[in-house]
Amino acid sequence: MTSQGWPWWVLAPIAGIGGLAASASFMPFNAWPLAFVAVATLAWATHRASTTRAAVLVGWAFGLLFMFTSLIWQTSIMIASYAGLSLTFSLFYAALGGALHLTRTLPASPLWGAAAWTLMEFGTSVFPFDGFAWMRLGYTQLDSWLAGFYPIAGAASVTFIVALLGHLMAHLALRPNLRRATAVAATTVITLAIGLAGLAWAPHQPESAETVNVGWVQPGAPGGGVYGLGEARTITLNTQQETGRLAARVRSGQEPAPDFVVWPENSTDMDPRRDAPTAAAVDAAVADISVPVIVGSIYTDDARQERQTVAVRYDDAGAELVYAKRNLVPFGEWIPFRQFFLPLIPQLAYVGYQSVPGTTAGHFPVTLADGRTIEAGVAICYEVIYPETLYDAARNAQVMLVQSSNAMYQGTIQIDQQFAATRVRAAEMRREVLVVTTTGVSGLIGQRGEVLDLAPGSVGASGVHTLPLRATTTPAMVAARWVEYVLAAQGALGVAVGVIALRSRRRGGTMEGSPVPAGEVRS
Repeated sequence: MTSQGWPWWVLAPIAGIGGLAASASFMPFNAWPLAFVAVATLAWATHRASTTRAAVLVGWAFGLLFMFTSLIWQTSIMIASYAGLSLTFSLFYAALGGALHLTRTLPASPLWGAAAWTLMEFGTSVFPFDGFAWMRLGYTQLDSWLAGFYPIAGAASVTFIVALLGHLMAHLALRPNLRRATAVAATTVITLAIGLAGLAWAPHQPESAETVNVGWVQPGAPGGGVYGLGEARTITLNTQQETGRLAARVRSGQEPAPDFVVWPENSTDMDPRRDAPTAAAVDAAVADISVPVIVGSIYTDDARQERQTVAVRYDDAGAELVYAKRNLVPFGEWIPFRQFFLPLIPQLAYVGYQSVPGTTAGHFPVTLADGRTIEAGVAICYEVIYPETLYDAARNAQVMLVQSSNAMYQGTIQIDQQFAATRVRAAEMRREVLVVTTTGVSGLIGQRGEVLDLAPGSVGASGVHTLPLRATTTPAMVAARWVEYVLAAQGALGVAVGVIALRSRRRGGTMEGSPVPAGEVRS
């Protein structure tokens, strides 16, 4: 540990502790203050690193501990996929480590460091295979004052603020002085004021506003892992039976009469157009409940060996496809470079037919028993980490639904992580969101992302919720992605300037690991 910086092997364990802190800041642990600690730890360690290469290794250590602990639920599917996913996305944190080291000498370096975090998370949202932005820092602050930023500028802005505060903390720890302490305090106070104002804001809903009663059915699935839905048609029969129990409670007056009912994703595991017992079970359930049912199903094309995950409206007029899932899980619903990977990893055969994404937004009309026609919006499972998919549905919908199938992940933290991401989407849109799953967590989320109702996991459950009809459009729904573009561009600019500065120092004969002149690092 010389004046030229600390070696990577000393700093890597420290950064790894930061990665563990980051993992603990997410649901189900919900230790959200640790998100700031995680950022500060990585910022401090990369600043101390002797070279950019050492900082890359330090960032990689952070990412490895973070990803391998937070994505452990992937072991329910396949150990190889768990290792591949964790290793792939740990590399983004390796790149982040290098970026933080390069920007540490720039004026107002905490701002550049926070932008680098946003750039890294933006990268995970688009690459590879349309991205996997599952572990965004912006998903950790549902119960902090920063939740007020969700409807203003979306989760990416929350990531930026968490990273900014973390970098300011590290900046202060590196060289304590009044100026840096003032920067930490001022930023906290400003974000606190804006965040609390955002939390207080909610769209006005007149007392005369219309409502709709939405029934929901959680069928319960027999197990976890790849075949968590059980033997063929098991989940469909479970859904039919639970719908029958809901119908009986409605007839006895224990539940209000629903205007329509929502089933989860994969509530039929076989194509009802091609499998007569599945079609009969759905028809019987719809007749029993006597209102339209939004069924989560699959449509298959045997000739092409393709399938779609779909939402289908069943009513008196029959069945009508209303939405096909647009954002698909790589190696879960489709296999990229299938001809290469399938022979290489035969276990991927569990994926089955190659899924094909839908092309239209998830909103559709539902005619109610009283003659009203409302516009319902739907997103399916994995899509909750793609904000624009939900925004596209919500812009044209009056009530928002999420259909999901978590049967593979029973007993893991994946379910809590996904539900938290859905809560963030509700807070961004200032809309209630009804989540309906095969096994849990089904529940009702309020306008601010608060949990209004939660069903027990891994069992059959059902009920009816009264939801207000809304047409809210928040600033986040209009501009959140552009905010992320701007912040990511700032991060890219900071890295570019940092590279230029490094080359300039090298030409001037200053070694990369030499101490940074005091005037080069400003608050």
